[in-house]
Parts: sequence; structure tokens; C-alpha cells
Amino acid sequence: MVESKAEKTEVGREDVESNKENMEVEEPAAEAPMKVFTVEILRLIKDMQLQHGLRHGDFQRYRGYCSRRVKRLRKTLNLPQGDRRHYKKRNVTLANLEKPDSDERFLHIPLMLAERTWSYAMQLRQESNTEPRKRFHLIEKLRKSCVYALQLQDLCASDRCDARTKLEAEAYSAWIHGSLHFELALWKSAAENLKKAQVIYENLAQAMPEEEQTVYRAKVEELKPSLRYCAYNVGENASVNDLLEMRGQAGLLGDLSHLVAQTKAESMEAFQMTEWRGRSVTVRPEKVRLFLLSIQELGKSIEKAKDFPAKIEMLESVLLDCKDAITAIKDEIKQDPKLRQPTADGGSGALIGIQYLLAYMSYTRLKLTLERNLFLVAQAKLTLDDPNVAEKSQLAGGGKKTKPQDLSRLYEIILQNVTEMQQLSGMENDASYQAEMETLSLSFRAFRCYYIAITLVAMKRWREAVAMYERSKKYANEASTSKTPCKDFDLRSELKQLVATIEGCKFSAHAYSVLEDDTADDTVLFGKSQKSSKPLYERLSHYKEDATLNSRNPNVFKLIPEMEPIPAKPLFFDLALNFVDFPSLDDKIEQKTAGKGATAGMSGFVKGLFGWGGGGASK
Repeated sequence: MVESKAEKTEVGREDVESNKENMEVEEPAAEAPMKVFTVEILRLIKDMQLQHGLRHGDFQRYRGYCSRRVKRLRKTLNLPQGDRRHYKKRNVTLANLEKPDSDERFLHIPLMLAERTWSYAMQLRQESNTEPRKRFHLIEKLRKSCVYALQLQDLCASDRCDARTKLEAEAYSAWIHGSLHFELALWKSAAENLKKAQVIYENLAQAMPEEEQTVYRAKVEELKPSLRYCAYNVGENASVNDLLEMRGQAGLLGDLSHLVAQTKAESMEAFQMTEWRGRSVTVRPEKVRLFLLSIQELGKSIEKAKDFPAKIEMLESVLLDCKDAITAIKDEIKQDPKLRQPTADGGSGALIGIQYLLAYMSYTRLKLTLERNLFLVAQAKLTLDDPNVAEKSQLAGGGKKTKPQDLSRLYEIILQNVTEMQQLSGMENDASYQAEMETLSLSFRAFRCYYIAITLVAMKRWREAVAMYERSKKYANEASTSKTPCKDFDLRSELKQLVATIEGCKFSAHAYSVLEDDTADDTVLFGKSQKSSKPLYERLSHYKEDATLNSRNPNVFKLIPEMEPIPAKPLFFDLALNFVDFPSLDDKIEQKTAGKGATAGMSGFVKGLFGWGGGGASK
């Protein structure tokens, strides 16, 4: 059969892969007491099927790929079937797996043989629509596929394979047998085998991390139409669930519950689980796991720090590790295109595991940044000259004093951090999370308005200060009475203390604003003189003592008028020039011309007399 260009290209690419496999085998294997193999059978065959023809229903192309794959594996693993002249059948046995330098790719050989015969059977099914005789060939190929699936199941049942591989091999074998019995119209046994495979895949989906559940759940959904058709043919009184009680029958699935529990335990050991906002998520990258372990005792370490600079330095070092962990998660997402999808396949809008982990790590980074900024605020308050606080704690040895506007800038930076928390990818639709962030934002707005009011008090802008005190009190009351306080930052006690402080500050600023309006009357009562820039004739109706009136230059009246703006370059149009008669200068011009002609004639006469110059000499 003639191969297409695409198949030739594929064969060339597979040759390159085979060279890589040869190089891998040639490398010396690391000495280990016992290797335990893990083969993700379902994911492996699904990836191969989509890459080599089944995306378009081309079973012939997939069968050719399986044949070439088996040939490469036998050559790489040094398991040939005879030589060029003689054929000697060699199957994979337990002895091949128990060798010290054994490889899990020995398990791929019976798997690829089963896939090759199954794809041939599916190709014959397509052709049997027009050629009914090919249905007999189809049955034989499915029987052969069952033989190879049983070989794979026996190999995976050994101690060299983990619980996950055992379950997947058992489910694969049950699915292949169910497909054969389905073609033979043995509806009862077909339903038993298909139901067996479905139950195993359901349990595997529950035991696996969230990002690995998709392929198993898709397989469960794929088996449902066949199970319904088998139930229909079995009869109305017989249900598939009645035909097969999976957990009750001892000889059918064996210790299924034990294997599922063992798979969960191995999954927990391989991938650490962390929980955030009631949802568990798998932690794959090593840097992220180390970082999460390091911050478990961070609170105690911060409490043991002596002063605020030491606490701030500790948080900054942890922030650097957090950024490296986030980079590791993003690199893993870039490497696997399937992880780039923001939501799960269910369409509920929930993030998949790796995306949810990225959101959690981003929240952790912003939370640590917020804690560092709060320590900066606490450090600045030690040297703040706050007139509203009776007892002020100062740094030992003094230091530069902090201004209220410095604290308002710090709270502005903190509010920017809270805004970034609100805009975290994937958390926009979480109502409780957004409510907590809104409460936290109101709390920091209250503190910012309070320090802005203190700044205005220092500038003697009393009315603006009263308005800012009112706004700060409003924000503080809303945040303290909120039903969804932030669990990581509980500021209710500080907000109550702030409201109590604002009550006195507001009335004090209001009193100063009233006194500022009555300044003129107070100066008359106390006999204080004030200077005024207005002359005396403009303020005759107001009596104010002005000491400058008794000086040598009293400000009584302005004799010099004030300057008024005028055009810098005025425009004038000379209209009389056209009507002016100028004297004639013709007589002077003629005398000048006559004098020039006489001189020229005399010099020409002399030159001609003595032979000087002239054009004749030159000629």
C-alpha cells in the first residue's frame, strides 16, 4: 500500500524519536533497589490517537503508527523477534520487568499491540458497511486485542507497578473485552465489562488531581451510550446496576477500594495539597512546595524579630521566594498547552487546578506585600508628632520625625495593593472574596482620610479638615459594621479606636474654624495692631490700629495712578505720504554725469597720443 507524504514525514519524525530512545537506553541506569513503574495508560493512548489520525477518524494511519512504534520499542529495548532470516516470537514477561536496568517502556509493547489490533478492527468496522464479510475479520482482530490486553494486565499486576497502573490496566482490559462482547451481541457480559471499566475510571477521577480528571470523566461519558444500549437489549426488568454490583463481588474487581485508596495516597505523596477558601489544590512545582513549607512558621518568626526593620527585611526575603514560585507556576503553564485554559471543561466558570494555584500564590504575594507596608506604617508612627494622641512613643535616640503626609502616602500604596487583590484573575466572580476586599479597602481609606485631615490641620485649613474627619468616620463605621470582615486582616479594634479619636478632633477643628471667622473682632478686643496693604481712604468704615500711619511714609492715599496695560507696538498708517511734493533733483544728477564724461574723454586723448592701453595694442 502506498503511503502518503504526511505518513512519510511522520515516519521521519518517528525515526528521530527512535534515535533519542536509543540514546536514552545507552545511558547507564541509576542503581536503585527496586523500580516502581507508573504508566498513565488512558492518557497515553488518547494523546497518541489524537496525534496520529483518530482526530479525523483515520484508523489506518493510527494502525501504521502503532506498528512502527512497536518496531522501535523492540529495537530500543533489545527485544527482537528473531533475525532477518528466522522469526522467533518473544513476548514481554515478568523477567524483563524484574531486571535491574528494566524500563517502563516494556509495558508499552503489549499496549501498542492491543491498540494496533483494535484500530485494525475499527477500520474493518467502517469497511463492513459495504462489505459484510469483513465483520468476521473484525471479530478476530478484537479477540487478538483482548489477548494483548490480558498480557498487559498480567504484567501490571506485579509489584513493579503502582496501584494507579494496575487500575488503568484492569479498566483497559475490561473495555476491550466489553467492545468484543458488544460486537458479538453478548449484551449481558458486554454490560458487565463496560460497567467495570466505567466504575474504575470514576474512582480514578476522584483520586486524581483536578487537572488530570478531565480525560477520565470524558471516558466515563463515552461509555454511557453503549451501556444504555446493552441495558435495552438485556431487557426492561434487568438493570445494568443489578447485573454488576462492583464493590460486592469479590472475584470481579478484587480489592478495588484498596487500590483506589493506595492511588490517593501515592498522589498525595507525589503532589502536596494546599487549601485556600475551602478548595483543595494540587501543588506540582518543587519551588512552590518548598515555599509553602517555608511560610508555615513565618508568623512565629516575625513575632520573634526584635524591631520593625528586622521584620520588614524578613518579609522582603520571603517575597523574593514567592516571586520565584510564581515564575515556576507560569513556566509550567507555558510548557503544557492544556493548562492555558482558564476554566474547566464543565463550563461553570471555575478555575482549573494550576490556574487556581496561580491565583492563590498571587494573593499570597500581595498579602505579604501588604503586611510589609503595614510594618512600615507602624514604624513611621513611632516618630509621628500627632497632636491627637496624648502618649507618643518615640524611637530610642530620636530620629527624623515623620509627617502626616508621609503616612497618607503609605496608605495610598496599601490601597493600590488592595485594588490588585480585587482584580486577581479568576476571583472577579467570587462574591464573598470581593466583599472582604471591599471591607479592607474601606478600612484603609478611613486611615488615609484621618492623616490627610491632620495634614490640613497643620496648614490651618480647618473646614477641609472637618470634612476629612467626617469622611474618615464614615468609612470606619462602614468597615467596622460590615458582615464580611477580611480574615487575614482584622482591623475592627483599630477602627473603633479611630472613631473615638475622630470625635474629639472634629470638634476641635470646627472650633478653630469659628475662631478664624472672628479674628477681626478678637484683634480689637485685645488691642493688637495689624498691618494692612489697603490705603486708609479705602478702609475708612473699618477701624484698625495701623502703626504705619504714624511713620514717615503713612499709607493714606496713592498718588501715582496704577499701571494699565496698553498695546506694546501700536500700528500707524501713513496716509499723507501720497500727497507730499518732493523737490526736483535733476540739475544735480546732470552735473554729476557731465563731469564723468569730461574726465573720460581727456584720458582717452592722452592714451591715444602716446600709444598707451587701447584695444589696438592688444590686438
